[in-house]
Amino acid sequence: MTMQSTLTDSRLRVVLLLDVRSGAEERFLRAYDELCHQVASVPGHLSDQLCQSIEDPCKWLITSEWESAPPFLAWVDSAEHREMVKPLHGCVEDTRSLRFGILREMPPRGEHTTGARGRLQAAPRTGDGVIRHALAFTVKPGSEADVAAILAGYSSPESRVDDTTRLCRTSLFMSGNRVVRAVEVKGDLMTALRHVAMQPEVRAVEEAINPYLEVSRDMDDPDSAREYFMSAALPLVAHLSANGTPQVTAIRRHALIYPVKRGCGTAVARLLARQDELALIGTAGGARKGSETTPCPLLSSTIFQHQDTVVRLVDLGAPLDRDPALAAGVGGQRAAAVLSRLVDVPTGRDLSSEDGLRRFLADCDMVPLTDRRAADY
Repeated sequence: MTMQSTLTDSRLRVVLLLDVRSGAEERFLRAYDELCHQVASVPGHLSDQLCQSIEDPCKWLITSEWESAPPFLAWVDSAEHREMVKPLHGCVEDTRSLRFGILREMPPRGEHTTGARGRLQAAPRTGDGVIRHALAFTVKPGSEADVAAILAGYSSPESRVDDTTRLCRTSLFMSGNRVVRAVEVKGDLMTALRHVAMQPEVRAVEEAINPYLEVSRDMDDPDSAREYFMSAALPLVAHLSANGTPQVTAIRRHALIYPVKRGCGTAVARLLARQDELALIGTAGGARKGSETTPCPLLSSTIFQHQDTVVRLVDLGAPLDRDPALAAGVGGQRAAAVLSRLVDVPTGRDLSSEDGLRRFLADCDMVPLTDRRAADY
């Protein structure tokens, strides 16, 4: 089983690569010192280090250590963080952020590891070489039909970005006036996003929907484009997929957006990720009827979360309502009861019954607009 997750309690190392403009070094250092002073009070932050390349003085490296990924992601996706880093924007030409769970470490000479700084990642995870990311934005009420027509009808851009990066799949969904765009990339995510944003087909679509957006943007302005991508980001927090080639004739992709109660986003994401993991190893809620001969219809699950926005992208080998508990991400009565406390459920709706789950699924299921894949993916 392939598994990616940021919902762990192991320590996190964040690496930020920067190209600092020539002549802006002192301004960059002042901005960094101010940022360090501010980030020191952020919950979960442990340390920071600034390095400069000995081979190319324009290349810099910032590393930071965090107690775990969730507090870092909560901070990096916040409006507070966007304000903090604004002074850096005028000093740098390019940035690239990498995040790593700490798997092993050697203590300083003469010291023993006590575990006081937090847990290490227990074991390596298995990946598939694909980076998954999503963007979410809202359009003006009443414009949904026009926006849906625009997003469903555009021509696909060139999938090959360069020798190491390519766009593999783009899936677009809508629920009410909210749009979610999920992308799958092999290579570097930001390189792929910049490439796609410059393609004529995509630029035409973005310009066409600009008048309908609730929050305006200017993709020709680097600062405005950066602000848009940061505020619209819906990062991946968990991805799980079954190993091997699925033995099904049709795979159905659904995006479910959950009506999360205030402050419960991370709890919902954790619950769904754990339930999907159990389902894929065949233990969720005990053996399902016919499970001895019928493979699990859940082929993959990708959970995106930003604060209380939780979207779960599932690939199913059966209709959504064939197994409503599995489709909703709850493997049994206990998990359904927990989910019902974390989401807004209409009065009289009971997630412990199949009928209640089917109605809940119908409410959560987003309308698919387009699902485009590279020819060989």
